Parts: sequence; C-alpha cells; structure tokens
Amino acid sequence: MFGSTVLEVAIGMTFCYGFVGLLVTTLQEALASALRLRARSLLSGVKAMLNDYAFTGLARALYAHLLVNPRDDGSATDPHTLATKPSYIAPQHFAIALVDILQTAPGDFAQLGRDIDALPDPQLRAVLQSLYQRADGELAAFQRCAAQWFDQTMERVSGAYKRRAVAISMAISLLIAVLFNIDSVQLFKALWQHPALAAQIAAAPASLDADALATLYRLPVGWDAFPPRLDRALAGHAAGWLLTAASSLFGAPFWFDLLQRLVNMRGTGDKPRGA
Repeated sequence: MFGSTVLEVAIGMTFCYGFVGLLVTTLQEALASALRLRARSLLSGVKAMLNDYAFTGLARALYAHLLVNPRDDGSATDPHTLATKPSYIAPQHFAIALVDILQTAPGDFAQLGRDIDALPDPQLRAVLQSLYQRADGELAAFQRCAAQWFDQTMERVSGAYKRRAVAISMAISLLIAVLFNIDSVQLFKALWQHPALAAQIAAAPASLDADALATLYRLPVGWDAFPPRLDRALAGHAAGWLLTAASSLFGAPFWFDLLQRLVNMRGTGDKPRGA
C-alpha cells in the first residue's frame, strides 16, 4: 500500500493535470469549431481522393449534391464560395452521389462503365474501373464498393486529423503552462514538502467548496513577475512546463478516471492486521 503522503501527492498532481486537460480540451474544441477544422479536413480528403485539388471536377460536383451537402445551393465555383461545408459524409450517401454524377443513363450499369471509361483523369479512372469490375454487373454492388473505398480513405483522413489535433493540443497546453506558470516540478515539490496542503488538495474533488478553492490558490501557480528573467531557473521551469503540457496528451477523462481510482484507494486505507 502506498504511504499516505505519496498517495495524497499523487491525487493532488492528478487533480491538477485533470483540470489542465479539461481546459485544453475545451479550448481545442472551441478552436476546431471556430475554424471548422473537421469540415476543412474532410474537404481536403475528398479532393485528394478524387484527384480534384483545383475543385473544378468531381469533387465540386459531389459537394453540390444534396445528399452530400444539403444546405448548399450548388452554385459554388471554389471552396471559398461554398455556403456550407459538411463535417461528415455518410459512405452510403457518397456512393449514391458518385453514381448520380457519373452516370448519363440512370440505372444502366453498362452505360456507367462507359461513363467511367470516359473520365479524363487516368488515376481516378483506373480506381473506378477496378470498383466497376468488382461489382460484377450490379449497381448496388458498385455502390457498396464505392462506400467502402470512401470509408477506408476517411480513416486515413481521420488519422491525419488526429495527429494534427495532438499537435494543437500540445501547443495549447504548453501555452497555458507558460502563461499561468503551471510547473509540474514546482507543484510536486510544494505538495511533497507540505503534506497538509497535499491532503487538502486530495479532499478537493469530494468537496470543492470555498475552503478547497482557497487551498488551490496556495499552489505555486502563476507569476510574481512577467516576463521571467533568462537565467538558469528558467530552464528548470521549462522542464516543468513541458511535463505539464505532455500530461494533457492523455486527455482529461484519463486523469479524472485515475483520480477516482486514487481517491477510492485512499478511502480504502490499510487492511487491518490479521485480516
């Protein structure tokens, strides 16, 4: 069993990391919503998928389709003139819209093949010809293949978006750590050297009242003078800021789940002798 001081310090650090993680998540979601990062990533993925980076061919026709972009009037000539950009496209809707755009004779599977053969882009033509051959003469099968193609492509787009989100999260958390001087090293020292403060922080998740908030204000967070002087102490602060920023990569749910486990562990206490 952990010693009480070690456990309370761990709870205090976890509580601080959870609070920072929650703040970072909130700011990141607000930034993503304001800049419409998901919609822009989806549009970039569709343009790359259809090899229409100039947004003059199949990608533009797709974004003018009601199933893909029902809130747009279809008159956009470039991405900037789109009235709306969807943040999500259902694979089935993509497949239906693609067939609607490609075919010149609705319901005629043989004509669809000729329409694909007439596409000017050799790379896109080769991909669609492969899907057409796998469909084995059935339009519904071609739509299923197109939906699977879109789904697999969007998995890669989602992976790229997540990597970008991690970078943004790290940048936001580092900015927060520097602006508010949330130094993990100094936090640990303060909690370790003042067990009573660590115990009060450990009790805060269960009773976040005025006294608990007053206890939080005693943490070594914030600046006495800003900007700081460029000296050896600043290098130590930088290490602490990086630790705080790195903690946000685990996400607020991870830290609050760990906090709950640590609080339960503290409440269990040591087992009685002879038990």
